[in-house]
Amino acid sequence: MNENDMISKKDLLEKYGISYGTLYRWKRMGLIPDEWFVKTASPTGQQTFFPRRLICERVELIQSTKDDLGLSSLAAGFAGEEKNEEYLVVATDFGEQKFKLNEVINVKVISAHETKVMLWRRKK
Repeated sequence: MNENDMISKKDLLEKYGISYGTLYRWKRMGLIPDEWFVKTASPTGQQTFFPRRLICERVELIQSTKDDLGLSSLAAGFAGEEKNEEYLVVATDFGEQKFKLNEVINVKVISAHETKVMLWRRKK
């Protein structure tokens, strides 16, 4: 995912007028998946970024339906969707990372010589 496909936590909070506490409450409730919180090193410590399209669609959905359905109902709906999901799991010496298969755009192997081998690409 390139830089333009990501949005910083700060920009997300400003764009939608939500607080840090609200964002993390939604995470605890299961409204926003853990794997969408992408932490990167920065000169001041670490910053959190999100896949722009996914997080913006989710926040807009939460904001537009929370009064009608309630956050608990939304979370239960998302949990039901996850039970039917397929995942790509990448295991390394440093742990495991899980990605929803329908969110994966492509899978590449890049060697030290920058030779790229495309293993899989999502159908459009």
